[in-house]
Amino acid sequence: VQLVESGGGLVQAGGSLRLSCVGSGFTLADYAIGWFRQGPGKPRGWVGCISSTDSTYYADSVRGRATITVINAKNTVNLEIHSLKPEDTAVYSCARKGTHVCRAFVEYGFWGQGTQVTVSS
Repeated sequence: VQLVESGGGLVQAGGSLRLSCVGSGFTLADYAIGWFRQGPGKPRGWVGCISSTDSTYYADSVRGRATITVINAKNTVNLEIHSLKPEDTAVYSCARKGTHVCRAFVEYGFWGQGTQVTVSS
């Protein structure tokens, strides 16, 4: 099982970006996939999640600005964030939950290495 993120980089405030999480060794759409981020000097925080039925959930900090989608043919989950703010600067990681439901007390067992997003003011 492997998860690989891509799409990070330097973006100006107000801009948009799309991060991708490609899964291998399993069918990504069979599991709930979460996105997390860790900013400089901050603990890792939950950004959002998409279930196997495409139900999505978002943290208050990104709700209305973020969209998580699954591309089954590419075994990929995308995270798009618009109206980026400097406080969105972080390493963004995706993770696979041990079940297909986001709202379950089951841990995320597999993690990607993360991709850096830097938002300049």
